[in-house]
Amino acid sequence: MAKKEFRFYGKTLEELKKMSITEFAQILPARQKRSLLRGLPDEHKKLLKKIEKKNNVKTHCRDMIVVPMMLNKTIRIHNGKEFVAVQIMPEMLGHYLGEFAMTRKKVGHSAPGVGATRSSAAISVR
Repeated sequence: MAKKEFRFYGKTLEELKKMSITEFAQILPARQKRSLLRGLPDEHKKLLKKIEKKNNVKTHCRDMIVVPMMLNKTIRIHNGKEFVAVQIMPEMLGHYLGEFAMTRKKVGHSAPGVGATRSSAAISVR
């Protein structure tokens, strides 16, 4: 069975990489299209220039939209505590970087502490 070629709204990866950001914005959903057509903020422009030069880039720009020039690069996205390394895949096009670096983690509860229940009040602390 042949591997299926990736397409994004009917466009191949080669066609996407040749597009400018404004052309790419035309095929995106409304919210992302509006963000890109209004123009990128300075922080996003700096990030794109860094990504062109090197592969492993750190960023706090969680609201940056994944564009074709980022494909197959590793971007380290800040989640509020640390930088999470994310490999940019074709399926991530049009999404925000922040979607791939979770800011909250699952809570793992352990046993209750002393004083948490009425029965534990009778136990000595020593």
